[in-house]
Amino acid sequence: MRNLRELVIAGAIVIMAGSSAMAFPTGQINIPSTDAKGLKEVTLGINNYATFSSDPNAGVNAYGIGVTTGVLPFEKVKLEVGTDYTPHSQNPLNFNAKLAVPEGAFINGMPALAIGGFALDSTDGAPNIMYALAAKTLPTVGRLSIGGYTGDKDVLLNANGKKDNSGVIASWDRTISEVSDKLWLSVDYMSGRNGFGGLGMGGAWAFTSQIAVLLGATVYNEMDTGGKPTFTTQVIINLP
Repeated sequence: MRNLRELVIAGAIVIMAGSSAMAFPTGQINIPSTDAKGLKEVTLGINNYATFSSDPNAGVNAYGIGVTTGVLPFEKVKLEVGTDYTPHSQNPLNFNAKLAVPEGAFINGMPALAIGGFALDSTDGAPNIMYALAAKTLPTVGRLSIGGYTGDKDVLLNANGKKDNSGVIASWDRTISEVSDKLWLSVDYMSGRNGFGGLGMGGAWAFTSQIAVLLGATVYNEMDTGGKPTFTTQVIINLP
């Protein structure tokens, strides 16, 4: 289960929300997860996003490439950093970072914890979203995660132009071992009508220990800021 989760770069799955860009932390569909890369683990993500509508106001079709790697030599405390390039975006080069502690690392039964940021950029127009997250894996049910986020109040706006720069993030994910240990599913939610907020759902199939493909869809909370629903395909490559 752990190997499959490390293959999936979720939050990674919405590189764009309207005209925004999101860096690729290890995650679920739209939001980061409490997973993080270990030292010298490197993942390359090649991502494509398309709207389900040809309406001119549906939002942009997009593509991008990102790299994420771990930089700490510890099992109980991990730090990953990454960057992605999305040529369609106002801020084409973005960065992310995450400090994470796995479940049960220091106390038996403790949840996994993570703090980090994504869509980080020093230029004007960058969302610069920071988040904190906790997760617990339950027998049969799978992993449940919940946390919160905040971002640039001048960038994360609703359709009326008012700030909408903080909210809740939550998700469920599980390896569907009843079918195959190679199959992973997830549903996540990010509140807010700021272009990033929405409901995401999808799944990944690990063809090998190095290569997985993820298919997903996102319905945004506000069409005027996020656009109409999008479909995404992701190729995730763990470099040896």
